[in-house]
Amino acid sequence: MSYQEKNITVSLVSHLFIMVYYLVNLFPIIQSGEWIAGKLYGLWAIVIGVNILVTIIGSILTNILLTIVESIRSQKYEDPRFITDERDNLIELKGVRVSYIIFSVGVLISIFAFIFGQPALMMISLIFVFSILAEIVGDITQITLYRRGL
Repeated sequence: MSYQEKNITVSLVSHLFIMVYYLVNLFPIIQSGEWIAGKLYGLWAIVIGVNILVTIIGSILTNILLTIVESIRSQKYEDPRFITDERDNLIELKGVRVSYIIFSVGVLISIFAFIFGQPALMMISLIFVFSILAEIVGDITQITLYRRGL
């Protein structure tokens, strides 16, 4: 598994956990019908902060741990290679394109929800859901392209 695949996998796992956390905390608000701004602001702040921290810290720790495991297994230390080539850039661009498409469709759906009478906080909550979903789908696309050998 290359350096890029490891980082994408860590990003995917962290985004999945964050999505589950967000939805678990959002569903009671939706079911109660009480769109309290203070609760949602706190939830949004937690999701944004945790997303940034978990992705950065997870990536660093994964690279450190995998380097240690590889060194122990091979009985020698080799500097990890963080080289990207045109193939890596192309795969990243395709993943970003898919993410932007998913996010754009999500924003459109969120706007239509607002137009058809949903509260503004629902619209913003849907934008958060679709932003995390776009990252997940983009990560899955990149992993798939790496596995196919594109």
